[in-house]
Amino acid sequence: MVSDERALATWLAALDDEGLAATLAGRGVPASVAWHDFFDASEGLLDAASLDRALARLPRSALSALAGDAPVTDGALQRLALIDASGHPYAAVKDRIDQLSASRPAAFDIAPSPPPPVAADDRTAAAAAERAFTTAGSLADALLACLHSPFARTGSGVVSAAERKRLGDTGAVGATEDIEDLLAAAEAAGLAAAEDRQWVVTPEGERWLESSTARRWTVLAEGFRDALPEGLRTDSGGFVDPAAWADAYPLDPEWPLRVARMQRIGARWGLLTADGSELPWTAVLREGLPADATTLGVHLPAEIDRVYLQADLTAIAPGPLAPALDLRLRAIAVRESRAQASTYRFTADSLGAGMTEGETAGSIREFLAQLSLTGIPQPLDYLIESTAARHGLVRVRADEVTGRAVVESPDVSLRETIAIDQALRPLGLIPDGDVLLSRVTRDTVYWSLADARYPVVALDASGAPESVRRRAVAIDSPGASSPTGTYARLLSELRNGHGTEGEEGWLGRELEQAVRGRSEIVVVVRMPDGAERTLTLEASGLGGGRLRGRDRAADIERTLPVSSIVSVRPA
Repeated sequence: MVSDERALATWLAALDDEGLAATLAGRGVPASVAWHDFFDASEGLLDAASLDRALARLPRSALSALAGDAPVTDGALQRLALIDASGHPYAAVKDRIDQLSASRPAAFDIAPSPPPPVAADDRTAAAAAERAFTTAGSLADALLACLHSPFARTGSGVVSAAERKRLGDTGAVGATEDIEDLLAAAEAAGLAAAEDRQWVVTPEGERWLESSTARRWTVLAEGFRDALPEGLRTDSGGFVDPAAWADAYPLDPEWPLRVARMQRIGARWGLLTADGSELPWTAVLREGLPADATTLGVHLPAEIDRVYLQADLTAIAPGPLAPALDLRLRAIAVRESRAQASTYRFTADSLGAGMTEGETAGSIREFLAQLSLTGIPQPLDYLIESTAARHGLVRVRADEVTGRAVVESPDVSLRETIAIDQALRPLGLIPDGDVLLSRVTRDTVYWSLADARYPVVALDASGAPESVRRRAVAIDSPGASSPTGTYARLLSELRNGHGTEGEEGWLGRELEQAVRGRSEIVVVVRMPDGAERTLTLEASGLGGGRLRGRDRAADIERTLPVSSIVSVRPA
């Protein structure tokens, strides 16, 4: 009889690195765990506490299958190291199932199917569409702010209070849970990623910002569905009726909070309703079909592509401006009010910021001429001209020989102001003739000057102006974020341990386990004449290459050379 630990260890060792890492991740094994070989791994995975954590994360359907007598044909449960190759739970798993089913029998019953959802009426659908429209705008504001300055996260993973205040001042979000829900939805859709201690926008997030409202909603809706836990998904790629979500994970103590958050996020994006009725676009998603914003779009306000430019240096959009146009307008103007009708204000700083991002006086005039229903007022045209004339008075380039950043300006007084500016002291600017030198990189100097409101422009190697991007975008690095990368050290440790096919290594580990538990074992010993003899011992010690144990049948203490032991099994 081969022990469960050995059978599991043999199975683990046969997995490739990707499969083994997926099993470890699925079981929530810490990457720093002190396992030295596959016997350690199998013993840890069959530990009662580890099994309780694994069972708590199983959906009701899987719990019911494990509690039954028939073999389980669920590949996911085998990947979680809960059942063997024949589909039967390991003995330790069965023991925990029996104990849990005795104390909480309802958790192992198949829940009855809820009645078919009732279709939502037009009023409910219109309200849901309005929520989706508002939420899409809030997320766009949040991602735009995150592009320019990543959101800092606290040790618990939530956005810091300073970042929440920054977003609250812009009117993008309200309560703390608003930004957390927005970022959770963005992460599910691949628009933002949590890297180290900050949130950053992904390349997909940048493309999303320039999409129409309907496309924005489609991406978020499919991301929401795809991120739902396995216990809520159906074989068709859809999800079960939201009325059944609350009972899906009966052993998970955190499940009620997770359900509440998913329902809250779903409601924000116009997917779920308070009364439980089903929206037409949600029905499509629930069936596993691609998200279709056609029915949603009927209730969305029409997007516009023109604004009124005013002599008081404002732009008024009489309706929701198309996202791509709104994005570019906000690069050169400050949005003062946020609603279906929005107001934007042009200032020297806002125009300068746009020029810092690569705009020119010509490109700004061309854009506004196409956008405006009233032409470009003279005060605004003058502000563009004066800002452009001042912009570029400070130039930053990299010295080809030393690599140092070089700051130049024909305005001597401006150059002297920069040299003594206390906010720029970390740059270590040193006067050198008609220029200032710094040991830090050109881009760092450039952005420090831009943040300090100096009219700075970056130059390339040929001396031509160059647009410098500061936007924080996540860099794809699958190796670092994948389970294989996370568990690289542990995988190497397990592979370098004694192999599962080495009988001597396995024998030693099984004897150690028997001694540790003072278990009664059946030992097959090869005698000097080649014959084999079977003994039943209560293992009491192991050392110096010898096993000590009490022979119950003869009532004597025996000491056996480990090298003579052929096999061992539980009594």
